Amino acid sequence: MNLKESIQNNKLPKHIAIIMDGNGRWAKQKGMIRAFGHENGTKSVRLTVEACAELGVKNLTLYAFSTENWNRPKLEVQTLMKLLVSSLKKEITTLQDNNIRLSAIGNLSTLPKKVHKELHDVIDSTKQNERMTLTLALSYGSREEIQNTVKEISIKVKNNIISPENIDESIINEHLYTHDLPDVDLLIRTSGEQRISNFLLWQIAYAELYFTNVLWPDFTKQHLYEAIIEYQKRERRFGKTSEQLS
Repeated sequence: MNLKESIQNNKLPKHIAIIMDGNGRWAKQKGMIRAFGHENGTKSVRLTVEACAELGVKNLTLYAFSTENWNRPKLEVQTLMKLLVSSLKKEITTLQDNNIRLSAIGNLSTLPKKVHKELHDVIDSTKQNERMTLTLALSYGSREEIQNTVKEISIKVKNNIISPENIDESIINEHLYTHDLPDVDLLIRTSGEQRISNFLLWQIAYAELYFTNVLWPDFTKQHLYEAIIEYQKRERRFGKTSEQLS
């Protein structure tokens, strides 16, 4: 039995989030500049999106560019932005053919105008697709997201739109970038690093964490299957005991 056949369709994670790490190290190992790693990482994005759609995963969120990534060398940032535009243009047909809706979260207003336009063109053209939602986290930082959420709710409290007594998890969820997504079930990070790096801190409260030493450009469908199989082996108790679940 191959790995894909070992996956239990009735226990698929509803929402997978991935920190795509290791592009720079992959390029360095090959004596190339970091941009070479980012370019090759797009192949892993395509494979992962295809695999999730084929399996029936409904939501996939990819950490593509963090708020902290703006501090990287100017040339690398420019390369990443150009790569994003070219990838969106190339993959729109794939998204349409596979009935995949594109979405984006983060401080999108900070993106270059060309990236912003291309991104929203693809989002608009795929908005009716229903098979899976692919969300790109761009210029995204979870602390900034939570900070903005607190500000928005505070303004509504001040203007008597929301009563402080009514603030609960659902109210907070409604004001997050991810308000139309379920909580993350499985968080994957490649490259051997074992950090969350300011990614979906609220949304991963009960996510299963999976770390792999594989560098992102080497990440294949088989590696995704391994992560999902490991996820399905785990007992997800959400604060309850094993006896209560059984």
